[in-house]
Amino acid sequence: MIPEAKLSRLVDRYAALEAQLASGSASGGEYAKLSKEHAELASLVQTVEAYRNASREQEEATALAIDLSADADLRRMAEEERAALKERIAYLERELQIQLLPKDAADASSAIIEVRAGTGGDEAALFASDLLHMYERYAQLQGWRTELMSLSESDLGGVKEAVLDVQGKGAYARLKFESGVHRVQRVPVTEAGGRIHTSAATVAVLPEPEDVDINIDDKDLRVDVFRASGAGGQHVNKTESAVRITHLPTGIFVAQQTEKSQHKNKAQAMKLLKAKLFEIERQRVEGARASERKSMVGSGDRSERIRTYNFPQGRVTDHRINLTLYKLDRIIAGDELREITDALVAEDRANRLAQLAADETA
Repeated sequence: MIPEAKLSRLVDRYAALEAQLASGSASGGEYAKLSKEHAELASLVQTVEAYRNASREQEEATALAIDLSADADLRRMAEEERAALKERIAYLERELQIQLLPKDAADASSAIIEVRAGTGGDEAALFASDLLHMYERYAQLQGWRTELMSLSESDLGGVKEAVLDVQGKGAYARLKFESGVHRVQRVPVTEAGGRIHTSAATVAVLPEPEDVDINIDDKDLRVDVFRASGAGGQHVNKTESAVRITHLPTGIFVAQQTEKSQHKNKAQAMKLLKAKLFEIERQRVEGARASERKSMVGSGDRSERIRTYNFPQGRVTDHRINLTLYKLDRIIAGDELREITDALVAEDRANRLAQLAADETA
């Protein structure tokens, strides 16, 4: 049973936010912050109202069911309604528990995915390319927009390193468990003897911060421009379109040279730099929760092997939740990756609910 006082506080907060936004007293960054909180509470308040309505209806049905002076048929119908409402209230209580769980502040954000070839040479680069296309297709199926921010290819058309921007509400929440080492077992196209090789690629998923989430002082940046290298048309090695931005306090730097325009490369580099700095701050503030997540479905750290793609067996195994699916071709194509991401999200939620219940009874 969820305390009514807790629900009332949330509903009151939602009403206060609504009044403040309607008054026009907030502006700029404050307005954006309040609007974000208001939007996050909207779904919860809707569930609270449904829960309260169902509880009132159950009380009325119970009163009628036990009223000996009422018509027998009405009492029978009231008893049936009471049983149905009992199931609905149990469902709504669980929904409220889920919505009241401590949230990762970045869950609603868009995401930036970095894919890098690991051990395995050319085969690792080809596998990294497969992963990149898998995420592009998965994002497309979710209705999200993608943009390739940077790409470094191998001689055989594989991916040495790529950065993919995934624009969509909640993209980070669905993709964050993809961070880690992905291992592939298959016969490489370069293998004449038909032997199975094991290669790896690393994936890092960063939340893309909104402008209100992180501010970077211009004096803390060093911007260098240089000539782009590699494929790219006539502008390559003729104009200084490539941009490298260094954040002096942390030493973190990013470089972009995909676009022909120096202005566009700088904008892309700033987006990636913001994401990296936002993630550092987020991990600092939420260190305790990061440790909690690690105990549930793994930390997603790059040193941790999270998933194996075994081509000879057509098998994909996610080692964190012991999930094995024999539909590798559909998963690597991105068409059924959602079955894995859904399972990871569900496991994380179930473990957090169990922890919450344990804390309440402790």
